[in-house]
Amino acid sequence: MATPLRIVIAKPGLDGHDRGAKVVARALRDAGHEVIYTGLRRTPEQIVRTVIDEDAQFLGLSSLSGAHAHLFPRVCKLLQESDVGHVIVFGGGIIPTADRPALFEAGIKAIFGPGTSSNQINDFISTAAAKDDAGCGAESDWHWGD
Repeated sequence: MATPLRIVIAKPGLDGHDRGAKVVARALRDAGHEVIYTGLRRTPEQIVRTVIDEDAQFLGLSSLSGAHAHLFPRVCKLLQESDVGHVIVFGGGIIPTADRPALFEAGIKAIFGPGTSSNQINDFISTAAAKDDAGCGAESDWHWGD
């Protein structure tokens, strides 16, 4: 990789479990990326502000509390409203399969659950970075796994 990507990892809402987010952040850092971890209990507005301030190309959201159906689309909407819809958003945590289509429709490009390998996440990052239409505000309905 010639230039490391800037990736924000965030924990929206009241979820206080961050082990998975920290593992993903470490794996992405070990793969050569610049990773910014926001810490726990961030609002969608705080997360978007961090993405803008850090000039990030990717945003990883983690939720184990069940609030993903509200918080993930809210973050994507705020990114679009802030003219940073080119940012590629992926999610992780305990997210039921039935909830995933609505998240993809909102602009999330990948969902990673427990047991996902760091290689799978890095493959997604590489594939999405090479696409012109992978941002959460893109007209494309592309998402990882197509």
